Amino acid sequence: MDKETPTKSADTAAKTTDGDIESIRHLNQAFEQIAAEVSKVIVGQEQVLEELLVSMFARGHCLLVGVPGLAKTLMIRTLAESLSLSFNRIQFTPDLMPSDITGTEVIQEDRTSGERGYRFLPGPVFANVVLADEINRTPPKTQAALLEAMQEHQVTAGGKKHTLAEPFFVLATQNPIEQEGTYPLPEAQLDRFMFSVQVDYPDENEELEIVRRTTDDVEVSVQATLDADAIFELTRIVRRVPVADHVARYALRLARLSRAGADESPEFIREYVMWGAGPRASQYLVLGAKARAALHGRYCVSQEDVRAVALPVLRHRIKTTFNADAEGITADDIVRRILDTVPTVKDEDGRGQLPQVFRSADAG
Repeated sequence: MDKETPTKSADTAAKTTDGDIESIRHLNQAFEQIAAEVSKVIVGQEQVLEELLVSMFARGHCLLVGVPGLAKTLMIRTLAESLSLSFNRIQFTPDLMPSDITGTEVIQEDRTSGERGYRFLPGPVFANVVLADEINRTPPKTQAALLEAMQEHQVTAGGKKHTLAEPFFVLATQNPIEQEGTYPLPEAQLDRFMFSVQVDYPDENEELEIVRRTTDDVEVSVQATLDADAIFELTRIVRRVPVADHVARYALRLARLSRAGADESPEFIREYVMWGAGPRASQYLVLGAKARAALHGRYCVSQEDVRAVALPVLRHRIKTTFNADAEGITADDIVRRILDTVPTVKDEDGRGQLPQVFRSADAG
């Protein structure tokens, strides 16, 4: 009996892996379908859409930064429709209160007994996809109302915890040019966002297509591709994607080199960086690489996957010094220099064998 146990365990593991690989193929097909559906409404912005989906399937939250009129809100709404997820939009304003986001308790009278009691009325945060529009236009007290929901996927009101529906994503937008009457997000809240995605202007041909579509009397319907249960299960499978040890160390080195106080930091980091990315950045680099590999139909993670998610993961976790600001050096410039500094290694060691792989501790 003892001799049979390892064989059964191996068979079970093989079946699980085969099932995961098939699910990865399904996710890749869904990714292509989602992109096709969103492109019915949104012109261009393929990179932004990919980064949004990578963040979502890694169970992360996303901050979209771009000037007004680049269809940030429309993209998020369309994406929620293509994923068949419940969607709520919160317009952040200076007079918005925390209870306007999380919900509030009201007194309700029982008509039969005449007794009064408190009943919780859920706020707009109780949805699969929550769009926090212009999140930096509300005071820090209201911004902080999202912290528990983003981290714990729950809301506490009147001493009681109310669990949010899964999957749960906060997709926030921010205008980088109009700073009057705004409240910059504190670093603690910025760190809760897995990605900071830069939304740029379309090129000339894309803008011409935008004008054509938006000035015609044509309505476009978006077909749903995945429901909430399927998405939640796929996020679990993404976390089971194995990562080679050298790939994880590569991600770790990118994050560690961004810290000015580290012994291994190059001179340009000490001159231009006030403080760098914390351990959460290393986690998100690996998780983002896993999700990107899965979206592209691969059950293995490469260093190129890590490099592809480095900018959205690191740019909002690096605080530049006055010297950098005076010379016009941005966090993006610093991340690119870090990528140029850290060399990639081959996928095989000196003996022609693949390095050791590990799985996330919270995979399952």
